[in-house]
Amino acid sequence: MNNKISILTRILLFVCGLGLVAVLYTPIWRIDLDAPQYPEGLSLKIHANDIKGDVDIVNGLNHYIGMKTLHTADFPEFTILPYCIIFFSIVFIAAAIANRKRGLYLSFFAFVAFGIIAMADFWKWEYNYGHNLDPHAAIVVPGMAYQPPLIGFKQLLNFGAYSIPDVGGWIFLGCGILLLLGVAMEWKRTRSLKKNTLTALAAFIVAISFSSCNAGPEPIQVGKDNCNYCKMTIADPRFGAELVTSTGKVYKFDDIHCMQSFRKEMETMAREDAKIYFTDFCGSHELVEASSSVLLKDSEIKCPMQGNLVAFNHADSLAKIQATYKGEHTNWPVQ
Repeated sequence: MNNKISILTRILLFVCGLGLVAVLYTPIWRIDLDAPQYPEGLSLKIHANDIKGDVDIVNGLNHYIGMKTLHTADFPEFTILPYCIIFFSIVFIAAAIANRKRGLYLSFFAFVAFGIIAMADFWKWEYNYGHNLDPHAAIVVPGMAYQPPLIGFKQLLNFGAYSIPDVGGWIFLGCGILLLLGVAMEWKRTRSLKKNTLTALAAFIVAISFSSCNAGPEPIQVGKDNCNYCKMTIADPRFGAELVTSTGKVYKFDDIHCMQSFRKEMETMAREDAKIYFTDFCGSHELVEASSSVLLKDSEIKCPMQGNLVAFNHADSLAKIQATYKGEHTNWPVQ
């Protein structure tokens, strides 16, 4: 039996080994915090050997609610992690040079185990900092914990906390996907799997990659979600709007006027890589991409924040509603 790996798999191993070197110089994870008193938001960027970003401001806030302050020296992981990254970089390159399937399989499963252990350690770190609070802090909310989400969004009092991979984290994920692809190809060569099985697996991996990186809207939960601008609970499904950044961060609003005001105050949100969605005024009130919607502005339409502007998913819906409202028909962006 041929125990050597293909040239393509060896290239994938070399790419993974070199890619991990880049992780040493880029942030691996980030935690973003949004609150009314910080319209530009706060951000913590976790590197392999340090925490950067708005650390001093976050530490000041932590002091008031009884959380421990963040200091790089308090985390032994920042001493160990760079060596782990260098180790796996060497292992991948060595596996490519050794040109043996066993080396590929061992390096892949070791890397997966390392990823699981790292995420479990990160969750434990968040748990300890969010639950072990000073009972004599200036602000004490009985039963309240401040553990950020492992990944995704969580509301912590008046702060919205987003926890997502940063550049280094996506490189980690990319290495895992490339290794999995290499393992699948070598397994096919060994076990003579059908060609369409490998194609389906590759398509599945690509789909996961794009779904992890591409941002999309989230359904607005009426009566539960709060407007990210005025902070009022979204109570009417006909007027909502959403803004989604390229990193997948979602901002929800109770009407288009609030979304416009939010973008004006936060210049980064006005960039072209932030996608905008409006709630269809008619029908099931699904979210429609702003560029595909048609808008109606009428002073008789009583929006939550008096924006007097509503959206429709196509011109036919607008034509029907204009029997009641005779306002001005326009498109996005509104002049």
